[in-house]
Amino acid sequence: MAIQIIFATGNKGKLREAGEILGHNYSLVSPKDLGITEDIPETGSTLKENSLQKADYLYVRTGKNCFADDTGLEVDALDGAPGVYTARYAGGEGHDFQANMDKLLSELAKKPGCDRSARFVSVVTLILDGETYFFEGEMKGKIAMSKAGCGGFGYDPVFIADEYPDRTVAEITEEQKNAISHRGKALRAMAEFLKNRK
Repeated sequence: MAIQIIFATGNKGKLREAGEILGHNYSLVSPKDLGITEDIPETGSTLKENSLQKADYLYVRTGKNCFADDTGLEVDALDGAPGVYTARYAGGEGHDFQANMDKLLSELAKKPGCDRSARFVSVVTLILDGETYFFEGEMKGKIAMSKAGCGGFGYDPVFIADEYPDRTVAEITEEQKNAISHRGKALRAMAEFLKNRK
């Protein structure tokens, strides 16, 4: 019997990625599946604070085991921006990743010849039987000169991971991405923790 656990996301790509990593022992449900349709607050000043805030919100609402992640893209030439504002970089209410990528490329275009090194960092907060645990993962790489590829989601079309230097993350397979991604590393650490707790 699969153990049900809530993942604080409405992003189908993230849900699928997490499901593949956690495996068939866990049945992932989204807040929407439980009738929670409002935006979960993210008012922290760090990725860890946001991740904890989202997990706490769900645990208080449902009393069920849950986890949340917050992810930031940190670009060296932009002093670590967009960072905690990664999903809302271009402003506005929604998570418009086309606009976010356009803004990122345009900010870097103002700095010709700059170091385009960047990293994605994910912090996952798990609340299990009322106890809180944190897991982190990082994917290093650089920002491409232009968008390429139609796989993945978010900033994948402009991010070139160190492991695949000749294409963007949107141009590699989902299996390849899961093996190297920041969220994949954090979720695998969580999956290992869950396995060892049995």
